[in-house]
Amino acid sequence: MSLLKLDRVNAFYGRAHVLHDLSLNVEKGERVAILGRNGVGKTTVVNTCLGLATLASGTIDLNGERFKRPRYFNAARAGVAVVPQGRRIVPTLTVRENLALGAAVDRKGPWNEDSVFQLFPILRERADTLGTAMSGGQQQMLAIARALMANPDLLILDEPSEGLAPVVVDALGVTLCKLADEGTSILLIEQNTRLVHTVAGRYYVLSKGSIVDTASMAGLSMASLHRHIMV
Repeated sequence: MSLLKLDRVNAFYGRAHVLHDLSLNVEKGERVAILGRNGVGKTTVVNTCLGLATLASGTIDLNGERFKRPRYFNAARAGVAVVPQGRRIVPTLTVRENLALGAAVDRKGPWNEDSVFQLFPILRERADTLGTAMSGGQQQMLAIARALMANPDLLILDEPSEGLAPVVVDALGVTLCKLADEGTSILLIEQNTRLVHTVAGRYYVLSKGSIVDTASMAGLSMASLHRHIMV
């Protein structure tokens, strides 16, 4: 079953045509990556699914439901949660209050404050701290935990390694694999080849708003993966 399916999608920001007849899908149980250089439209894939870019033509299905005019709340209710680029932690809210935002969709499932604190114990210790007062790695934990509070079937992460130390990125890879093993499908938008190699089972390569390659990660070397990112 497809949790996310884009079919011949054309998307715009104003008059700027960013995505060109783009098709991709993420099936239940998959770990998929979107690769590509900066500025090729990777974040626009996410923004189109959330209604932040204009869907001019093509179709978007979220967890089997088709949306002609996608909106952020459509995705959340359909079981698709996003960890946005830059994390977007609300600066005036504590860790616990940021988590409550993720739970607002009121979708049933295994994730609640206690279970995300078990996954990220440091968040329990810092529960009453302002979210932006923590380190970059801790803020990324909070961004993931906030998304999990919506109990998603599919977790989309947009450049989650950005600004993080290599040891923190390695820990992030372990966490994402754990989530996938426990049943949360993953769509990883990323340029860090080490993280992609750790997490993804297959990939799409995006160039100038179009998919130019897709394949399994099986047997793919780090060097080959790096060349794909340079397309």
